[in-house]
Amino acid sequence: PLQASGGGLVQPGGSLRLSCAASGSIFRIYDMGWYRQAPGKQRMFVARITRDGSTNYADSVKGRFTVSRDNAKNTVYLEMNSLESEDTAVYYCNCNVRQIGVLRPNDYWGQGTLVTVSS
Repeated sequence: PLQASGGGLVQPGGSLRLSCAASGSIFRIYDMGWYRQAPGKQRMFVARITRDGSTNYADSVKGRFTVSRDNAKNTVYLEMNSLESEDTAVYYCNCNVRQIGVLRPNDYWGQGTLVTVSS
């Protein structure tokens, strides 16, 4: 399973750091990333990082958010700066994981962590 943490209430212009740790019988984790779902809207892509560190971002967060990972800890992070009210959403981590004894990787989702940007 994936366990996300780090959400909370922050003022506009503030910062937060989200973490998502994978656990279980893991052979290898490939892509790791983040999506978000604002109230009344569909879940949207935020950022993604490959195993070798290549990244890509949604246009709305470029220059403000940074995705990173620690392969030794099976953890992905999302550093969020200059937060805006439009960033308010439930943030979900998503990881492509190959488990021990399984030939192909599968996508897994974390439980979501709420980020609220408000004064």
